[in-house]
Amino acid sequence: MTDFLLKIFVKNYRDTGNPAVHSAIGRMAGIVGIVCNCLLAAGKLIIGLTIGSLSVAADGVNNLSDTASSVVTVLGFRLAQHPADRDHPYGHARYEYLSGLAVSMLILLVGAELVKSSVNRIFHPVPVHFTVTAGAVLLISSAVKIWMAVFFRTLGKRIRSDTLLAAAADSRNDAAAGAAVLLSCLADRFFGVHIDGFAGLAVAVFILYSGIGIARDTISPLLGRRADTELEKQLSELVLSHEGILGIHDLLFHDYGPGQCYASLHVEMSAEENPLLCHDIIDDIECDALEKLHVHLVIHYDPVIENDAEQKEMQAFVEQIICGVDPRLSLHDFRIVRGAERAKLVFDLSVPYSMTDRRGEIRKKIDEELARSGRAYTTVIRFDAKA
Repeated sequence: MTDFLLKIFVKNYRDTGNPAVHSAIGRMAGIVGIVCNCLLAAGKLIIGLTIGSLSVAADGVNNLSDTASSVVTVLGFRLAQHPADRDHPYGHARYEYLSGLAVSMLILLVGAELVKSSVNRIFHPVPVHFTVTAGAVLLISSAVKIWMAVFFRTLGKRIRSDTLLAAAADSRNDAAAGAAVLLSCLADRFFGVHIDGFAGLAVAVFILYSGIGIARDTISPLLGRRADTELEKQLSELVLSHEGILGIHDLLFHDYGPGQCYASLHVEMSAEENPLLCHDIIDDIECDALEKLHVHLVIHYDPVIENDAEQKEMQAFVEQIICGVDPRLSLHDFRIVRGAERAKLVFDLSVPYSMTDRRGEIRKKIDEELARSGRAYTTVIRFDAKA
């Protein structure tokens, strides 16, 4: 069904890295959400008011809030397509994240109101007039919500959209909440147990949980989270596949919204290569990254001296030292700067985030081991953090 809808409504739907395709898929998903949630909300509100069930009506209100959320989602994807301008040179793709945040606020507001109503019903229970029609509506609703959860999750993974993945989680929770509502109606009908208020409270908790999860997932990229590991892997493989690249390091991503990914990294190339040739290779890599991965890449060129025996020996010695400190440490940009009195070992040392407070200890350990070995070097170390 998902691919069928994509074929009908989205041109070139397989090119999910393309910002235009990304936006079109998001808008289509939002429209599907609007249609489904409107139908579900109407059915549940009518049935809930007819049989006097707060939990059924609460679930209908939840679907109504989901409809508003889908509207905001569609607007977010549309606004995200606005081109760059003088004040926003990196475009407006972060509107998608902001729409997700707005959705979470709506959900939290509705959830808080339903908590209040459900607590009141717990202390003042009212009999529920359950009918077969009501049961059928609730069963159909849960089935539709399960389908929507799968639909949104499939699209969310395909276009790497936190907004759609959040919508999938919300639909999954709604399906579970619908089951709780049906249980409360059956308990009232066959056992005379009035748990309608408790079921309504359970629905409200599901709503609040979903809202908090969506808020967390949309705030994270706005704060500057780490890039997707699969994208990191693909970009690294693409760069290393080009001739003349000896190694890469300091890969950084800057997320300005889906389809607006900027990255920078350092490439190591032989110092004996013609600089003009190296420049051409780097240009080709940057173009490939944009064409194949839709990443705006900027590369810093690090020339590496390959035939310096002393440098190779000292790099191996320092690597042995840092491996003894912690195998997770790694170095790059290693070189020897020879002065009039004493040579310097200059290099960058990558440390895990959990070890950044041990930089002084690591520097001291390296200097002590060099002195103990009788090698007359001073060190100039630049630390950078890594995952």
